[in-house]
Amino acid sequence: MIILVDALRVDTAFNSDIMPSLIKLRNNAAWGTMHSQPPSYSEPGWTTLLTGAWPDISDGPAMNLDYANIYPFTQDNIFSAAHRLGLKTAISGYYWFEKMLPQGSTDNSFYTEEEDNLADQQVVNAALPWLMDDQISLLLIHIDQVDYAGHHEGGPRSINWEEAAKRADTLINSIVSQLDLNKATVIIVSDHGQIDSGGHGGQETIVLTEPFLLVGNSITPGQYPDIQMVDIAPTISVLLGLNIPATNQGRPLLNMITLGKDKTSLVNIALSNQQDQLLKIYLDAIGQKEKLLDGQNIVSATQNSILSARNTRLTSERLKRGLIAIILLGMCLFLVIQRQTRKTIVFYLLIGIIYSLIFNVRYALLDQHPYSLSWVPGQKELVIYIAVTTTIAYLMCWLMFNLFMKTFTKKPIEAARQTIFLTISTIFIVAIPLYLSFVINGFLVSWTLPDMLSMYLAFVALLQCMVIAIIGIFLAGLSVPISFVARRFTGVTI
Repeated sequence: MIILVDALRVDTAFNSDIMPSLIKLRNNAAWGTMHSQPPSYSEPGWTTLLTGAWPDISDGPAMNLDYANIYPFTQDNIFSAAHRLGLKTAISGYYWFEKMLPQGSTDNSFYTEEEDNLADQQVVNAALPWLMDDQISLLLIHIDQVDYAGHHEGGPRSINWEEAAKRADTLINSIVSQLDLNKATVIIVSDHGQIDSGGHGGQETIVLTEPFLLVGNSITPGQYPDIQMVDIAPTISVLLGLNIPATNQGRPLLNMITLGKDKTSLVNIALSNQQDQLLKIYLDAIGQKEKLLDGQNIVSATQNSILSARNTRLTSERLKRGLIAIILLGMCLFLVIQRQTRKTIVFYLLIGIIYSLIFNVRYALLDQHPYSLSWVPGQKELVIYIAVTTTIAYLMCWLMFNLFMKTFTKKPIEAARQTIFLTISTIFIVAIPLYLSFVINGFLVSWTLPDMLSMYLAFVALLQCMVIAIIGIFLAGLSVPISFVARRFTGVTI
């Protein structure tokens, strides 16, 4: 059985004051810390947990999709594998699972659209009768209120988060207390963490680190070295006697499981065949050739080879895009410097740098936002925040520029022209992350997921450039009447 506590952080899970039942259970369990890969959203995490494939090849959603847009797993997964073997399965949890699990892969199910404590109680109550059904071999129970508290009730540093975790701990106890752990095996994991202010989706260590606990029949208790999220699916496959999912990139946690020599040998043979087939298919798909590299075991050797082949292709593509980016940068720089003195060019670019400093002072220092998607509550909120911050920062720079250059004492057309050049030069500075992201990730997402940090910085830069362009056009027009009035009626340098 899998108990998936959404967004549960390691520091919360292993805090005896918050989750005493989990700590008590840990005394007889194999436990430790698990690591995932970005993007740190629920749907990519669930896909990795159940397929054993990282988001880069799992073909799962890269972000949380709305219910109407969710599609079933395209890759092999433990629920489908269990059904092929004739085993009964069940799931109780958030209604996204209803669309993600392939049709016919579950025999019993309960789904809810809510995420709070009442919803979790309903989820557990629906699952309790299935615990008594000896015919059900694979059961997943999803507890969601910790994630809800992180998003809507103050984040992991709030008392609401702790209270939600305590209630989740009580629910875990109510589930496990119904089981005979001499016969049943329970895996307790999370799908991601949350940043202190609440939220996830980015590349921070805290959102990519989760608790892991394995207890019950055939499990050797103790604290173990860190594992990877992709290790969960093949471990469940071994426990249930399933085939290892075809795109699995993890290793069965055989050091935590008591198996005979014959079974261990069969598992290793099956794993070797699966990894060999995965490597061949992956290399063929990306058009690369790579021999099997060294590794501590067949999984690490295969994954090292996959990573090497991926990097080889990426390096080749990035070199080509880098040349294009240099040409584009040169063209943009030409637009900035034409018909300008060296002193003016330096000042234009300096104002662009000052703008970036003002923007990031508010973003990072005052509002303490990380440079990732983790803090973003939604698309609308992000766009509004960037637009407002950009407007404030650029208006400050525009006023600073006009005061220093005494723009409004010049002819109206010259005042407008200088504002336009200021806008172009500022966009030139702000757009640097766009060029870098183009080199690193390409113009569109294609055969591999983008680097999360450079992608986020580029998206924020793109929003800023659009806002600066709009404001710049408006201010250029505004400069004309201001200059006219200043020159004709006051004669005062503004």
